[in-house]
Amino acid sequence: MARVIRVVVVDDQELMRVGFRMVLGAQDDMEVVGEAGDGRAAIAMAEQLRPDVVLMDVRMPVLDGVEATKAITAAGTSKVLVMTTFDLDEYALSALRSGASGFLLKDTPPAHLVSALRSVASGDAVVSPSVTRRLLDRFLGQSGGELRDAKVLDALTEREREVLVLVAQGLSNTEIARKLFLSEATVKTHVGRVLSKLDLRDRVQAVVLAYETGLVRPGDL
Repeated sequence: MARVIRVVVVDDQELMRVGFRMVLGAQDDMEVVGEAGDGRAAIAMAEQLRPDVVLMDVRMPVLDGVEATKAITAAGTSKVLVMTTFDLDEYALSALRSGASGFLLKDTPPAHLVSALRSVASGDAVVSPSVTRRLLDRFLGQSGGELRDAKVLDALTEREREVLVLVAQGLSNTEIARKLFLSEATVKTHVGRVLSKLDLRDRVQAVVLAYETGLVRPGDL
């Protein structure tokens, strides 16, 4: 039997929680093990239940989803998938920078939501780098300066740095392999080493770091 993905649903609107529970409860490989209406309750529930994924709203009373995401991912017990109303939402960007494995819009079709949860549970990120890049273009690019010391990138080889640039530009492993004349397996190895050396959870955080250090600038193609 397939492993059952245990999910905690966090949203301050009961109607939204009911809808998510109905969608996820209809899946053979998913179980909603808890619900919370604010960030503080979400942290406590994640600590108690240790779900595979927390489906997290961002705008909530008591404690918002960004701070809750930061606490939950820091504990390392659960992954977080953020739900937001607008695709260019600085709350979504803040959540990504705080450790979320990605974000979806609240009007995402149920099939896409289910697929995204499975991806996050398996260790992947569900936000395409190109979408994340649009967020970064808007919110990081406005500062016009580097937000983190680029020396953190010194741990990378020249090839790894090159791969990171292409990841940040939204290319898939297949596209990177084609561009650099490498096998897809080799690219996957390089990406894995980049994540490991920079202590990053996934490609989403790699994209954020590439922008924050100035390795990639808004408008780069």
